[in-house]
Amino acid sequence: MTKPRVVIVGAGFAGYHAAKTLARVARDRAEIVLLNSTDYFLYLPLLPEVTAGVLEPSRLSVPLTGTLNGVRVVIGEADRVDLHNRWVHYTQPEGDPGQLAYDRLVLAVGSVNKLLPIPGVTEYAHGFRGLPEALYLHDHIVRQIELAQLTHDPAEQLARSTFIVVGAGYTGTEVAAHGQLFTDALATQHPHLDIRPRWMLLDVAPRVLPELDQRMSRTAQRVLDRRGVDVRMGTSVAEATADGVRLTDGEYIPTCTLVWCVGVRPDPFVAELGLRTEKGRLVVDEYLNVPGFPEVYACGDAAAVPDLTRPGQICTMTAQHAQRQGRLAAHNVAASYGQGRRRPYRHHDLGFVVDLGGKDAAANPLKVSLSGLPAKAVTRGYHLIAMPGNRARVGADWMLDATLPRAAVQLGLVPANAVPLESTSPEVPVYRH
Repeated sequence: MTKPRVVIVGAGFAGYHAAKTLARVARDRAEIVLLNSTDYFLYLPLLPEVTAGVLEPSRLSVPLTGTLNGVRVVIGEADRVDLHNRWVHYTQPEGDPGQLAYDRLVLAVGSVNKLLPIPGVTEYAHGFRGLPEALYLHDHIVRQIELAQLTHDPAEQLARSTFIVVGAGYTGTEVAAHGQLFTDALATQHPHLDIRPRWMLLDVAPRVLPELDQRMSRTAQRVLDRRGVDVRMGTSVAEATADGVRLTDGEYIPTCTLVWCVGVRPDPFVAELGLRTEKGRLVVDEYLNVPGFPEVYACGDAAAVPDLTRPGQICTMTAQHAQRQGRLAAHNVAASYGQGRRRPYRHHDLGFVVDLGGKDAAANPLKVSLSGLPAKAVTRGYHLIAMPGNRARVGADWMLDATLPRAAVQLGLVPANAVPLESTSPEVPVYRH
């Protein structure tokens, strides 16, 4: 008898954990196929540490083959889903087309950079959703400090030494916090640089980390203030140019660096499915099923999952939700074949962690607010537990960073035009000939 085939599209937090859980639950009673544009799972929360030179890029890249036993990995970009005939059409890395038939389908295509209609942003800003963007930003920062040291023009030196981050959520706050430490370290290696590099963090919200507890916001604000990060709440970018940005309060800031961290939006692939969406996310029920297609499930950032703990609202787009939804999707797929019973998605937060670089962090495990070294220990412990692989290598990099100076070189592997802000696949660089 032919095994039923379950196709999972996307290997982010939701897709990876759906595949891993289903491989364990199914016990060889189903063929599991994972379709993804890369051959690794990327642990996104530690990307700022790649940009700051704390972690090697490969540490965050957990290979799919070898960590997902019992799962067939197919490398390719999903193009179209034929919901009535149950086919997923995709394009392989070298351009060849392919297709996969399915009996059950799990859509976990994730999210991309959120765009806003601000003049010049798509031309001059870079996002922070994938490894190519983190590698580009690392090289770009090193390059700007090196060029700032060489110039004899004070205005150019100031512009090259000014780094602007838009968005004071998790990612933007961590990028600015790690970035200031990184450029301070670079400045000590370039004694002819006459000014201290300056980081600015902008957001229209009234406080940093607006989605978290106010005590965590205060901790982050205190650390940023102590390091000299110029935090401006209630302010954003009105226009970006090749030479700088004009803020919403009218001030013009000369800069060569604009990092866009205003949030994420569902992968545009969702809109092409022809199914009902809410805020751009695929509508599902509390069991992660797509209405009208009982064989199709969706989870993670691409799915509008009802939040049963907040009636009438949908779950936020976080890694915690995505990981847990992926696991539940696997159990509910197995239940559709008679293995166990399906369950609704219900999640209670156990707390959040924000790594601020150095010895600083903010955390509230089990609603207990922590800062300083205790928060740092909890934060790093959480990441090591949450990572599905490479834990020893990450821990080793952390120990080396605490004892040795960081090597600050630009390899030039990812040029600026390979990481456009408007990319629908930030995990893959775009090389144009």
